[in-house]
Amino acid sequence: MKIEERHLVQLAAVVEAGGVTEGAALIGLSQPAVSRTLSGIEARLGEPLFEPGRRPLIPTLLGRQLAAHGKVIWEASRKASETVQSFRRGSVGTVRVAGVPFFMDSYISRMIGEFQRLEPDIRIDQSYGNLPELQAGIKSNQLDLAICPIGLVDAGSGFDFTEILPGRNILACRTGHPLLKRRKIGAPDLLDYPWIAPLPGSPLLADLHSILLSIGMSEVAIRYSGGSLLSVYNYLEQTDALTVLPHSVVFAFRKTRDVTVLPVAIPQPERSLGILRLAGAPRLPASDKFSRHIQTQFNDLTRLIKRHESAVVWGAGQPTFAASAQRQGTNPSEPAHHPQKQRPTSRQVRRSME
Repeated sequence: MKIEERHLVQLAAVVEAGGVTEGAALIGLSQPAVSRTLSGIEARLGEPLFEPGRRPLIPTLLGRQLAAHGKVIWEASRKASETVQSFRRGSVGTVRVAGVPFFMDSYISRMIGEFQRLEPDIRIDQSYGNLPELQAGIKSNQLDLAICPIGLVDAGSGFDFTEILPGRNILACRTGHPLLKRRKIGAPDLLDYPWIAPLPGSPLLADLHSILLSIGMSEVAIRYSGGSLLSVYNYLEQTDALTVLPHSVVFAFRKTRDVTVLPVAIPQPERSLGILRLAGAPRLPASDKFSRHIQTQFNDLTRLIKRHESAVVWGAGQPTFAASAQRQGTNPSEPAHHPQKQRPTSRQVRRSME
């Protein structure tokens, strides 16, 4: 004999509430409708569900057993409803995100932790990749979104790209590097020191070649390559090596690591960091909520990074401290009357940015 699940739920509600009227109110039904259901069950079973003449209602042994089954169904239904509501609010689910290693390690992993403090029921599956792998992962539905630097025409058709940080590269070195003591840094000076090559497939590799061409060099002495962000920082701190890094990455560790900017003007890529998603595809609410969190975090971060950049006027290997020029009442873009007296050393520039 099959008893409908919804009828068992009604029985469980009546047993829990101790009365038909109260039980009907618990599940949003009318008292007459629940009474008809209970009478129908008793008629089919040929057994009473409640002891006669008792108030509040006391279930019989059979009534208690059936009510226990009904309560399991009732709880499962309630949890299912809560799951649907949480899913629509973006409070549960799994977000699959990937990105280029340097940015994922310097910013995104920390932002994921902050996000999950607010949304503990959302799972984040993070992985790494460069643009071709990220595009393939999104197209094959293995990723919900990617966070990566992209040029003006690199996103490709079928993708939506939301900029979160304008691109800017710098030359990085340890804070005690000998070049920071010089007033002028020329291209030959850069040849005197070893270099770290960016990861294979990284857009920084093409940027390094562009830098070399701009200062008239065909090659430099590569002494280390293929490392993670942590290994690059460890190597920089222990050597006089140079490398090209996003300025925002150096900014992220400015207070905890002994790596800083070598204030030499270099060509800048027409590229921005942003969020890459499949155009026109259905989006999970949890993925949308995570994407909004990342955008909000970078809105605040961009202002801090811009302020950090403004400490230096970048120019032809002869940096000048902008704040110093403003205190002198001059326009930093115009030549000073006494350039040798007003131009600080690279060490002074570095200290101003810490």
